Amino acid sequence: MLASIFSLNVLKTALELGCIYALVALALFLSYSILNIADLSTDGCFTLGCAVCCQVALTGHPLLALFAAMAAGVCSGFITAFLQTRLGVESIMAGIIVNTGLYTINLAVMGFSSNISLVKTDTVFSLAKEALSFMGGWHILLLAALVILAAGGAMLWFLGTRLGLSIRATGDNAAMVRASSIDPAYTITVGLCISGSLTALSGGLLAQYQKSCDINVGTGMVTIALASLIIGETILGKRSMPRRVLGVVFGSCLYRFIVAVALRFNVPAAAMKLVSALIVAVAISMPAIRKRIAFEKRKQEARLRHAETYGTSGKEGA
Repeated sequence: MLASIFSLNVLKTALELGCIYALVALALFLSYSILNIADLSTDGCFTLGCAVCCQVALTGHPLLALFAAMAAGVCSGFITAFLQTRLGVESIMAGIIVNTGLYTINLAVMGFSSNISLVKTDTVFSLAKEALSFMGGWHILLLAALVILAAGGAMLWFLGTRLGLSIRATGDNAAMVRASSIDPAYTITVGLCISGSLTALSGGLLAQYQKSCDINVGTGMVTIALASLIIGETILGKRSMPRRVLGVVFGSCLYRFIVAVALRFNVPAAAMKLVSALIVAVAISMPAIRKRIAFEKRKQEARLRHAETYGTSGKEGA
């Protein structure tokens, strides 16, 4: 039983999907952890990247489709940032507005059809299979790993540049950044555009991975990405920027592995939303649980020291 649950195929699939979805977690890392902005347009932006990628891939350009998806994600991020910085809309409300509007836009991109199929179309994964035929079935994982490695490396490099440091400072203290003659509206716009491009790239990769696009494919993506982000930060910590980026990828892969194990236990498809909600709830509450456990441990140690000092009667010298 355990051998079938923790098989190599389950691990490989979890790593493949983990690397693809890690791009969304990386996008949320930039918007939520760095800029301190709750961007709720993630769900619609993910579907937008998926839809645009499918339409361009159908023309016979699967690689160009990924760049087109990223461009669409930049547009989504720009509109979200414009509502926040220029029109004074709160970040949560701006994300909701964009996410709602993207539903119709995504339908229009998909030709007002609820799904698109790429079954008979070349994808970057099918091209990689031809080029890396000697790897057997591991070409998908290699390509997905290379993409997230490039994205993570680019993120680390960018956050170390002057503009990247300005974006990090904006999330810490926007008033201080403004006093330093740096426009927070500009840094927020750049940050959300990059975040949108990563989210849409993830959607495009998933579309070519599963060779289809559905209008509801992005539903719940923001909570899944947040869970991956918190799982990584809880396990690997937040001591340095490389460790935080690595934690995002690790958290995403671990989340997909948990979902894969749940599927192996024959959990009904209708119950997967509940399973995902439980995983998210546990992941988000982990920091509070760890603090509570540490507090109870310190309290127990204090009681033991008190007992050793004053004896069981609670009085000195007893």
